[in-house]
Parts: sequence; structure tokens; C-alpha cells
Amino acid sequence: MKTVIIHGQNHKGSTYRIAHILAEKIGGEVTEFFLPRDFDEFCCGCITCFTKDEKKCPHYEKLAPITDALDEADVIILASPVYVYHATGAMKALLDHYGYRWMAHSPEPAMFKKQGVCIATAAGAGMKSAIKDMADSLFFWGVPKVYTLGLGVAATDWEGVSEKKKAKVEKKTSAVAASIRKKNGRVKAGLKTKGMFMLMRMMMKGDGWNEKDVSHWKKNGWLEKARPWK
Repeated sequence: MKTVIIHGQNHKGSTYRIAHILAEKIGGEVTEFFLPRDFDEFCCGCITCFTKDEKKCPHYEKLAPITDALDEADVIILASPVYVYHATGAMKALLDHYGYRWMAHSPEPAMFKKQGVCIATAAGAGMKSAIKDMADSLFFWGVPKVYTLGLGVAATDWEGVSEKKKAKVEKKTSAVAASIRKKNGRVKAGLKTKGMFMLMRMMMKGDGWNEKDVSHWKKNGWLEKARPWK
């Protein structure tokens, strides 16, 4: 099993530790990236990835190692501490570059067979909104099973986290890891994913407002009987 971890920060605090605890329990090969160390560009809004070719994005080459790792992984872990009630700007900047992969555009078929995890920690609150920042992308990419771990650690570093809270982390990560291992290779798209896909399919069969997207859907046979989860 292959897991990729995208860290929304460079430092190795509580969020980093929890992501690693989970990855170790999942087992297998782990690849990780730190933001902004491994990718520090902001989307410039040229819409080239939507209307022409994502390879023409000015940041394509720099982004390629992360894109390849995401495509090859069985499990995607997005981990971010809470910054002003949201995921870090570095995480958001990365996810902005994959807007062309949303189901409304040209989703990557491999995403419909993966599992994802969103992890957010804070000394106080804000985990729910930070997780949503990341989970929205996983869902609209087509990832059919997304787990969430939002943890208020009441500390500014892992050393300051109480033993009681660390025990809670152990319990939650064990449960998620066990479910991921059980579903590996057998994850199924749910009604929400299928419903969104079919809605987007209707759009593609309608006006054909974006030639590049319609071509992508036709190429994959999705305007006929083929489906990415089969």
C-alpha cells in the first residue's frame, strides 16, 4: 500500500506527528511533501489548465512530483494545523492548482479508487473549517472515502500535549488505519460521489461549455456507459 502525506507546513509539530502515527499504522510505503518547502507557488489565475492543457501551467514542472505521488498513492493524507480557523495558505495554494481536476472539469480516473484522510489540529478550535478546506478538494477530485481527524491538542507543540490526548490520538488513528487497510483495493464510490458525477455528466452532455473538459469525458467513455469507479 502506498500513502502520500501532504503537510501544510514545514515544521514538525502535532499535526505532523499525528499524520505519521496514522501512516505507520496503515503500513506500506510512505511519501511526504512539506509546504511551502516542496511547492511554494500561488495559482496565477491564467485558466490554462481549464481551457488548454494542465501541462502548460507555469508551475507544472514544479508541481509534477506531487501530482505523480498523488496519482500513484492508495491513500492521500492532507495534514494542516489550523491557521485563523482554516488550513494553511500553503495548503490552499497547492489545492488551487488542482481545480482542473474537480468533477466539474477533468477528474483523474484513479482518484475514484483511493482513500483520503484530512487531519487538522489546533491549540483551541477551528478544526472543522480547516478540514473542510481540504476535504472539499478530495471529494470533488472523486476520492470516494474521506476520513477526518480534527483534534484540539491544547498545546503549541507535541511535547506539550497531555498523555490523555495522546491516548485519544492513538485510539482514533488505530480505528482509521484499520478501516483503511480493510477497504484497500475495495473502496466503493458512495451515493454522494456518484450523484455529483452524474450531475457533472449531464452538464458535459449539455452545452459542452468547455471543449477540453468534454473531450476528457468522451475519452474516458463517461458520456456513454463507462464509469471511473468500475
